[in-house]
Amino acid sequence: MSKYSQLDSVRLLATLPHPCGYLPDEDATTVFVDPQTPVDQRLYSRLSELGFRRSGGYLYRPQCASCQACVPARVPVGLFVPSRQQRRCWRRNRDLDIFHVETIDTDEHYELYARYIERRHVDGEMYPPSREQFRSFLTQAWGATRYIEFRARGRLVAVAVTDLLTAGLSAIYTFFDPEEDKRSLGSYCILYQIEWARRLGLPSLYLGYWIEQCQKMAYKSQFQPIELLRENRWALKAR
Repeated sequence: MSKYSQLDSVRLLATLPHPCGYLPDEDATTVFVDPQTPVDQRLYSRLSELGFRRSGGYLYRPQCASCQACVPARVPVGLFVPSRQQRRCWRRNRDLDIFHVETIDTDEHYELYARYIERRHVDGEMYPPSREQFRSFLTQAWGATRYIEFRARGRLVAVAVTDLLTAGLSAIYTFFDPEEDKRSLGSYCILYQIEWARRLGLPSLYLGYWIEQCQKMAYKSQFQPIELLRENRWALKAR
């Protein structure tokens, strides 16, 4: 089956308008792939190219009536050049041991996630954290999901949840020890995933949605150059 005939079989559903979690005066509408649709890695990859994002077992895309602020973003890894600050971040974390693991459904991983949410996202939709929410949000999907541990002398300090696509990696979520501010672990995990994509010969690291007016999303534009999807076309963002 071609990627186009696969797309023809995809049924999309839409939410009712609801308060936007990023821009306080906006209403949001989300379209998502019917959960009954058979999804494999190939279809998931194609939908990612069209701006869809995964959360748990759902593939979704913002489609708001009066706002187009959510813009899909990805790093073209072959063009990426780390900034001076990012090079310092990379060197600062050279002591970390990195492991690719099969599961993060353990007390150790959940406790790190809960501390991260409680310290960094008390005003977000994932607060308060729960084990059930943790499992459903970061579950493996369609054989594509990989888990990366970052440990300092054996102690778990960060986890990156990454999906392996046919033409890239998708950075699904990162959580880390909120006491380790000096390491800039969020940035380091993205740098690691860029390097991993390069080693795999994959052209892109998908970062989800970038919102110019949202300070929480500002970090994404620090990875340059970055491509944005507008009017169904990926193009480099002007610096």
